[in-house]
Amino acid sequence: MDIPLTQRLSFKQAGLAVLVAFVLGALFSLIQVTLDYASEDATIDRDARALLAISHAPAARVLYNWDEKLAGELMQGLLQAPAVLHAELLDHGGAPLASARRSAHPDGWQRRLSDLLFGSQRSFADPLPLPQHSRAKPGLQRIEIDTFSYGSRFLHRAGITLVGGFVSSLLLSLTLFGLSYLLLTRPLNSLINDLGRRNPRLADQPPLPCPSGHQRDEIGLLVDSCNRQLALLGNEITQRRAVEERLTLSLGELEERVHERTCALESSNRELLDANRELQQAQRLTLEMAQARAHFFASMSHEIRTPLNGLLGMLSLALDNPLSAQLRQQLTIAHDSGRTLVELLNGVLDLSKFDAGQLELEQTPFDLASLVEETASLLAQNAAPGVELTCLVAPDLPGEVVGDPLRVRQIVSNLLSNALKFTRHGRVDVRLISNPDGILLEVRDTGIGISREALSRIFQPFVQAEAGISRRFGGTGLGLPLTRRLCEAMHGTLEVDSQPGLGSRFSVRLPLATHAAATTLPPLHGKVIALCSRRSGLSEQLETWLPSWGVDFQRLDTDASLSGIDVDLLISDCPDCLFGRRPRVDAPILLVSAYGDFLPDEEAERLQPLEQLPRPLPRAALYQALQRGLSRQMPPAVDAGSVPIDRPPRILLVEDNPVNQLVVKGLLGRLGLAVEVARQGEEALKILRQQDFDLVLMDCNMPLMDGYEATRQIRRNGRQTDLPVIALTANAMPEERERCRRAGMNDYLSKPLRREELEAALERWLPQGCPQPD
Repeated sequence: MDIPLTQRLSFKQAGLAVLVAFVLGALFSLIQVTLDYASEDATIDRDARALLAISHAPAARVLYNWDEKLAGELMQGLLQAPAVLHAELLDHGGAPLASARRSAHPDGWQRRLSDLLFGSQRSFADPLPLPQHSRAKPGLQRIEIDTFSYGSRFLHRAGITLVGGFVSSLLLSLTLFGLSYLLLTRPLNSLINDLGRRNPRLADQPPLPCPSGHQRDEIGLLVDSCNRQLALLGNEITQRRAVEERLTLSLGELEERVHERTCALESSNRELLDANRELQQAQRLTLEMAQARAHFFASMSHEIRTPLNGLLGMLSLALDNPLSAQLRQQLTIAHDSGRTLVELLNGVLDLSKFDAGQLELEQTPFDLASLVEETASLLAQNAAPGVELTCLVAPDLPGEVVGDPLRVRQIVSNLLSNALKFTRHGRVDVRLISNPDGILLEVRDTGIGISREALSRIFQPFVQAEAGISRRFGGTGLGLPLTRRLCEAMHGTLEVDSQPGLGSRFSVRLPLATHAAATTLPPLHGKVIALCSRRSGLSEQLETWLPSWGVDFQRLDTDASLSGIDVDLLISDCPDCLFGRRPRVDAPILLVSAYGDFLPDEEAERLQPLEQLPRPLPRAALYQALQRGLSRQMPPAVDAGSVPIDRPPRILLVEDNPVNQLVVKGLLGRLGLAVEVARQGEEALKILRQQDFDLVLMDCNMPLMDGYEATRQIRRNGRQTDLPVIALTANAMPEERERCRRAGMNDYLSKPLRREELEAALERWLPQGCPQPD
């Protein structure tokens, strides 16, 4: 057996036995030594007190008789005890009557160990009272005990105890080791040797012999188990050899079949490789075609938008002139057809961008609520006369979120345009709600609704819910498919719930991360009453925001009486309910009207102090109107002729196309703006060095120096770093906005220009705002 001694089972068992026996012996020895120590310590005190008790009576008589000689003999007698070092007898005054002393045992290791355990010396005293009739005071008998005699005796016994315990533990361990070897290790070694001599490849072998005396114990059972396993192994070896022989024959046949199949597979692989190469080539060709189509649409966008800008601009200017009804109808149809063509072009461009896989999303902070309110205000002119458009923003909505504001605006514009187009009466609501996963945007309307069968078709490009929709309402069928693709690109969802005749609800969930919390405005103070229907959007908006701003708010029906009610500001969306029954309270009035439906001057004069705001009512405009109204600082009604005439804002138009020059000059002229034209970038720089302007409208694609380089040159001029520059471009691809921003432009307008977008841009960037058209 090649097992090392330290790895043998008998050695491990003996080692454990020795360890256990030694620990137990040591523990028992320590207990015995501890008990002996306690007994010896008590013996010291007991013996000392016994000596004092024996000498108590003689010492008392000696002290009473004041016999110094007998006292000395008595003290010398106490020194006969081997442990007494010093004995003395003191009188009542503490003076020694007799004293005896001898030297202590010399120092050594036993002495130091004894002193550590018991202390070097112990002192005992015994008071000696005198008879009651004696006038003398009692004395004192005192002895000092040397503990070494007791300690040496204890150390001798402790050493014998510990050595005896160790020897007994060792003898017990050796006995256990021998018994373990005879009863366990030797038969196991014999069994291991027999197993080692067997050949595992031979099937017929004699069984293992059982060691003598172990037929009925665990070793005998182990031998029987080994013999059974060896017999099973022999049978398995025999069966496996037979199987191997059959397998060898089958492998020969299989090799022949594999060779045949390999030849066929190689032929199939060659065909598959050829097909893969063709597929990859087709894929590359498809990708190149998609990219080429995207570039083609981008180029065609610029080429188509340039004449469209002139066409729609001229038609818009012509519609502003006095025309006959028939001519106005014809021009309106032409203008609407051009607008439809622009929408179709925008949709096709976006679809091509998706197909080419070139859609890139920005990640920039922006104010989502303001973006939605601006978009809704821009589209409010498309609302039918009987439709109330409302923006309902939750108070806990974040102040800024992170995302692509251009694409989010496109989603809002598509859904809101769709709702306004199919709603002829009732309400269209845009709701913004904050949830744990981001932002929930809902657009609800009370329009014609969508049937269940049509819901599966409305997200397919160029498909309307029904065949007659495009004839009745117009549209290309691209808005909803693009909106869904934009939502998916932002990892969001678009859901729709609709019933025919009852309206629709489009729900957009976008995982937009919060960048800044909502801004807390200073509280307002005052009582505000709203005359409006409970089912109106204005009522819901006021009930949401006015209490959060600290306003004491109450809503009344339009026919309710205001007599005897103390009110600081009156809000209403019903002009008719204000005439003829003016409330008998002296309070300003805030009138909320549809887009372009303000009261004439003579009617507004009757309701002064009055301020009129269009729907949808942005939160900022509402808050500012409340500030003015509650502080009694409503905008006064003034005569147009009494307004001082300031210098009109000066605009520099940089445009090389003559038609576009006429269009933009016409639009700006109707706004009362002074316009000067530059045909290309270098001419614009020259004019800017000589004159001051309030704003620059910069065409991007021009000969010699384009708008990008001209803007960079303007920004390098330290005198004009704050001059607003708005891009005019016929390239409607999304990356064009980023390119304009990098060049230093402040804003972006795509051709063909829309008057509303132009006015909104001028309102944002002109110092005194956009003038009202004549």
